[in-house]
Order: sequence, then structure tokens, then C-alpha cells
Amino acid sequence: MSDTLEIAARQVAEGLLSRGLKMTTAESCTGGWIAKVLTDIAGSSVWFDRGFVTYSNEAKQEMLGVSVQLLQEQGAVSEPVVDAMAKGAIAHSQASVAVSVSGIAGPGGGSDEKPVGTVWFAWHSEGCESVTRCHQFAGDRNAVRHQAVLVALEGVRSLL
Repeated sequence: MSDTLEIAARQVAEGLLSRGLKMTTAESCTGGWIAKVLTDIAGSSVWFDRGFVTYSNEAKQEMLGVSVQLLQEQGAVSEPVVDAMAKGAIAHSQASVAVSVSGIAGPGGGSDEKPVGTVWFAWHSEGCESVTRCHQFAGDRNAVRHQAVLVALEGVRSLL
């Protein structure tokens, strides 16, 4: 794990521990990398409940309750879908804080409207409005995913 990711993960852990909260992740393009970085920390079972890797649209529907209509109308890489993913992760876990990520890591799959490197994020905490954001990352597949993990962790830290 890179030092940057480790530092960010430890800050998230401290924030969750100090508030007595548990978190969950709903990941598409990051493929479980956020959950991996968080669970690399010994004792993470105290504050990390579970991670959902929902790479396919079917997984988003089955595991998180994202509607078929929403996926068809907006596409998986969109603000409404990541918001639904974060809320679904909380609804299907014991956590009260969630981060969700969906994007186009490349090298293919991009379009003029959603080029490679486009990644949507949502952070949700029970009883609060979701925070959503879109980033356009540069670099190869690994670089896009690494940057997405860091932004996801920084967003959780800000939410706390």
C-alpha cells in the first residue's frame, strides 16, 4: 500500500473509532481496493463492516438495490447511481457511513460524454444528505484507480 493511501486510511479509522461508527464501501471501478486498504489496518473489524464489489449492473441491482430504470436512464457512471449505491450499502449492512465509486478506469470504455478517467463518488451518512462529486483523472488504469481510492478515503475523512 502506498504511504499516501495508508495515511488516509488511518485517518479514516481514527475518525470512525472516535465517533463509534462503522463504515461500508460500494465499489465498481476500484474493485474492492478501498476495502482492502481499510482492512489492511489491524483491528479494522471494529469500524469496518463490509465491502460490496458491484462491478456489473446486475450486482448493483442485486446487492445494493439500485433500480434497473436508474441504471438504464443514467448509466452506471453517474451521480444518481453512486448516490443509490451508497444508500444501498448502508441499507444492506450494519454501517452508518458509506462511500461508493463508479467510473471508467480504461483503457477502453470511454465516450465523448464520459471519457476514460471519469469517476463519480458518493459519501453518505445516516441522517445526512449525500455528498457527490465527479473527478476526471489522468493516467493509465492503475493510476485512475489509485487516485479514485485516495479521493474516496479523503471524502470519508471530510464527512467525519
